[in-house]
Amino acid sequence: MFAIVFGVTGFLLGREAYLRLFSLHFASEFWQLAFTIISPVLGAVIGVALAPIAQHFFEDELNVVEAAIDRLEPPQLAGGAVGLIVGLIIAFLIKNILFEFISIAGRPGSYVAILLYIIISIFAAYLGARVGAKQKIMRIGGGTAEAPAANAMPKIVDTSVIIDGRITEIVESGFLEGPLILPRFVLRELQLIADSLDSMKRTRGRRGLEVLSKLQEFTSVQISERDYPDVVGAAVDAKLVRLAQELRGKLLTNDYNLNKVAHVEGVTVLNINELANAVKPIVQPGEELNVQVIREGKEQHQGVGYLDDGTMIVVENGRRLVGETVDVAVTSVLQTVAGRMIFARLKRE
Repeated sequence: MFAIVFGVTGFLLGREAYLRLFSLHFASEFWQLAFTIISPVLGAVIGVALAPIAQHFFEDELNVVEAAIDRLEPPQLAGGAVGLIVGLIIAFLIKNILFEFISIAGRPGSYVAILLYIIISIFAAYLGARVGAKQKIMRIGGGTAEAPAANAMPKIVDTSVIIDGRITEIVESGFLEGPLILPRFVLRELQLIADSLDSMKRTRGRRGLEVLSKLQEFTSVQISERDYPDVVGAAVDAKLVRLAQELRGKLLTNDYNLNKVAHVEGVTVLNINELANAVKPIVQPGEELNVQVIREGKEQHQGVGYLDDGTMIVVENGRRLVGETVDVAVTSVLQTVAGRMIFARLKRE
């Protein structure tokens, strides 16, 4: 297509060059015939030679435009489209006035007028699109522009959250609203884990794929095709942070390091581990519990058990009772980075 367009353009320009320049200087019929053939053909050859350069430039600029459009929200796209149309209409009206003045001056069809019309059209379309995009039109017909709802903020899902699996219960309960965004590079990472030679990794990866299937039953999971080939090093983490910044969304992750990096970059993080710690029931000193001692503690006399929510209970003098279910009384509660730890003593002591 580029070769044909540039070839035909070069052919026409070569013919025009001959008619306007060479035909005035060469009166010989031989030279006139030669330039009648050579000029258009030479112009066509030059046009075809320039086609790959123009195509490469066009594709680079098109990729830049596509990347810019991907970063726009739907309201901005709608506003930009309306602004573009309005800009072109204004340019068309200006063209009519411009050609009217030129016609009055006795020079209809001037090349200068055509060039001015092209420049005005490009400028008006660009200005209209920029101004329209800033208006963020959500609904046309009511006469007003509505901003997106607060709960429509996208949530970008990390691999660790999918493998963890608790996200399905959170979504099913209705505590997590808005679209869930699954980047394609996260899905690829999950597939690599599921195909790993390590049996433990393979099990975790397949569990993640099952969680995704179940998650789609409760909410809309949108796959984002955005990728960042220029990102090196910890590729997936860096890509997740950049995607969250571009979409102005929140990042769902259980990864401690990614959590810290996202906070530094100004990205809001929803950490399921922090949520689990926040909703754990508060146990007061003196409260009585029934717990099974599962294993021995660090100290010689201690036994360790767990509540249903996974909270660790350290039972004093419970080492000898491993495997038994006993009644204990809470003596103290310690809050750590990993969660709550409860210290208790045997009730019968």
